[in-house]
Amino acid sequence: MGRSEPSFLVVGHLNKAHGTKGELFVWPLTDHPEGSFAPGVILYLGDDTGNAPDPSLPSVLIETARPFRRGYLVRFQGVGTRDEAEALRDRYVLRSRSELPEVGDGEFLYHQLLGLTVVTVSGEEVGEIVEVYELRPADLLEIKGPSRTHFIPFLASLVEDVDLESATMVIDPPAGLLDL
Repeated sequence: MGRSEPSFLVVGHLNKAHGTKGELFVWPLTDHPEGSFAPGVILYLGDDTGNAPDPSLPSVLIETARPFRRGYLVRFQGVGTRDEAEALRDRYVLRSRSELPEVGDGEFLYHQLLGLTVVTVSGEEVGEIVEVYELRPADLLEIKGPSRTHFIPFLASLVEDVDLESATMVIDPPAGLLDL
């Protein structure tokens, strides 16, 4: 029995108000931000955990969006002043899973990797994935083991198998990698 997929996925973080007309700077947390930060897209404001929509807040409709630095400037319908924008800062924004494109073979969504148990091809348990850092040239997995934390690049050359059904990832680390 596989783990259930969440109904909503985090796509960005509202960093700060920008200018005086209600725009917010959004830090994208998705591989395809252009699809999530576009006019007409409905986003949900995250609760305090950031993992689910806040039931006390309405969804927001993007009225305008434009790339800016390493993120996007968005204006939501009904948010027309800096104060109204400022009231939304520091929240995560989520999208309904049903509106997001399906992932291709061999691609994984960041949340799917969290909590997986990592083992080596020889059967040695490394630990549990507690965080995924989206970096270039490769994402970095933070794996909390029984006695230490490991940071391992998420590369096809290292990862032999990801089995979401059994919640395990099998890696074939080069000699010394787990000693770092």
